[in-house]
Amino acid sequence: MKRIIKLTKFALAYLGFYPDQLFENIKQFPSFIKELGDFKKSFKGKYTDWKFSYYPILTDKKDQSGKARGQYFYQDLFVAGLIYKADPKRHIDIGSRIDGFIAHLACFRKVDVMDIRPLNSNIQNVNFIQADLMKPAADLKDSTDSLSCLHTIEHFGLGRYGDDIDPDGHLKGLESMYQILQKGGTFYFSTQIGPSMVAFNAHRVFSVSYLLSLFETKYELLSFSYIDDNDVLHQKVELTEQGLANNFNCKLGCGIFELKKL
Repeated sequence: MKRIIKLTKFALAYLGFYPDQLFENIKQFPSFIKELGDFKKSFKGKYTDWKFSYYPILTDKKDQSGKARGQYFYQDLFVAGLIYKADPKRHIDIGSRIDGFIAHLACFRKVDVMDIRPLNSNIQNVNFIQADLMKPAADLKDSTDSLSCLHTIEHFGLGRYGDDIDPDGHLKGLESMYQILQKGGTFYFSTQIGPSMVAFNAHRVFSVSYLLSLFETKYELLSFSYIDDNDVLHQKVELTEQGLANNFNCKLGCGIFELKKL
């Protein structure tokens, strides 16, 4: 029954209908009407030259003071801190979140950002390069000592962001990134972890063992961290046999790999 309810809510949300938000708005509406009346009584006669309009936002009073949660929130802060400490000569990012991770980096350093989609904003300390990393980037070979790709590779080749359909898209993307990074350079990489699967056209999920098999001849693993299914960050954990067998109890977690190119 819970699964049916979850799937129903997902389908409704896909159509732009959010029943939970609707019911909460209806629940809070009487309080809004009362507070509106109280405010207008005090407002009247004081600000005679002010325009008055209506813009009801009914659910914020039930929310927390901020949304300090989610895989992107924790990975962005964590990896930005690693790069701050490393202080590389150059840093290139592939497709990570502009309003999170890239914003953190841009506070203290310049960063080159590459994405298949255009960026129409002019952001201080951000140099944007539009590129498809499923294709070889010969002009960027061995061009940086520091590279990041956070929560991005799982989308390569699924067409979600206008990229070509390619089941091997993640492999081609990782190879391009390997070529861009200099020998001895650091690769900060994250993606969704759990039992391997493709959820077309949203994302892939990779087992930790599979990812390690892709890295073993090309990189030295400096550290592994992960964010579990409950959005708890586990920093620099040991890769145990049990952890590898059950993907650290993740079905849709986020693995964070700090790698050094051999």
